[in-house]
Amino acid sequence: MKCPKCGCVESRVLDSRPFDNYNAIRRRRECTECKFRFTTYERAVSVSMMVVKRDSTREEYDRSKIIKGIMKACEKRPVSIDQIEEIVTEIENELFETSAGEVLSTDIGEAVMRHLKDVDDVAYVRFASVYRQFKDVNTFMDELQKILAERK
Repeated sequence: MKCPKCGCVESRVLDSRPFDNYNAIRRRRECTECKFRFTTYERAVSVSMMVVKRDSTREEYDRSKIIKGIMKACEKRPVSIDQIEEIVTEIENELFETSAGEVLSTDIGEAVMRHLKDVDDVAYVRFASVYRQFKDVNTFMDELQKILAERK
């Protein structure tokens, strides 16, 4: 594993433990050159799945894209990386159970919003504003009104 600080390819594992309900392994590593400590996650590669985008193009499913989108929505919010990883794992489990090798990008977006709504309202609205391409303040306010109505 390449050190993120100095780029050395030699590191030693200090600690390994199961993560994400035994679906992954979290490894704490130390670079043999600069002694920088970092964490890696090892996950079994699952069956390939294609994502059908809005413009009908297809691309291979990429977990990191969902994580990046959720992290952007959760920026400066009290949502931990562990919560984000858990959300993405739940979404993946749903997708792999219901899809036959292809999944619509809109299904992924809806699943992300459904999970974010349970975790953090602000992150949900941030994600929804980009995903649903809010055009003006009225659209934004409509979404906020829905959240407030659900709370009552």
